[in-house]
Amino acid sequence: MPGGRWHLRPLLTLKKAEIVAALRAAGAAWCEDASNAGDDFLRNRIRRKVLPPWRRASQGRDMLAGAALARERLEEDDTALEAWLAALAPQRADGALDLQRLAGSPRALWRRALHRWLLAQNPAPALSRAGFAALLAACEAGRTTRHSLDGKRFAEVRAGRLTVRRALRRAGKFPS
Repeated sequence: MPGGRWHLRPLLTLKKAEIVAALRAAGAAWCEDASNAGDDFLRNRIRRKVLPPWRRASQGRDMLAGAALARERLEEDDTALEAWLAALAPQRADGALDLQRLAGSPRALWRRALHRWLLAQNPAPALSRAGFAALLAACEAGRTTRHSLDGKRFAEVRAGRLTVRRALRRAGKFPS
């Protein structure tokens, strides 16, 4: 997590009934958090309005166990992608993204590297989904090109590197 914190959820795969039963068996009382009674939080709206029809539609299968397993596997994939990206080390000391180090890698790794590179820009640009996809495609293709990041900067793909450049406004055009 940000700041080097760990976010542990050891009870995530347990059902409420299992937790309550374990507490009672240990002689502890169950205490319901008052915030669970309302619909102020997304988790509560999902618990109250989404899960009941999902349970009915699953026709007796344990869909929550399946969702927990999928979440666990996604976390494993995330850890593997982070380690792979760290091993490739495409972010250069000068701030450029070395696209040649990503060559032959799956698109998920390219996407993650580009996302990290964009977040490292100060301030990080707020690209639309389409803008991000276009820049990702340009990086993968490796063709010399420029993409606007905001009104003051653009991303430049050139010679196997992605860099950020300041836009010099002359008659409303970017510099050549």
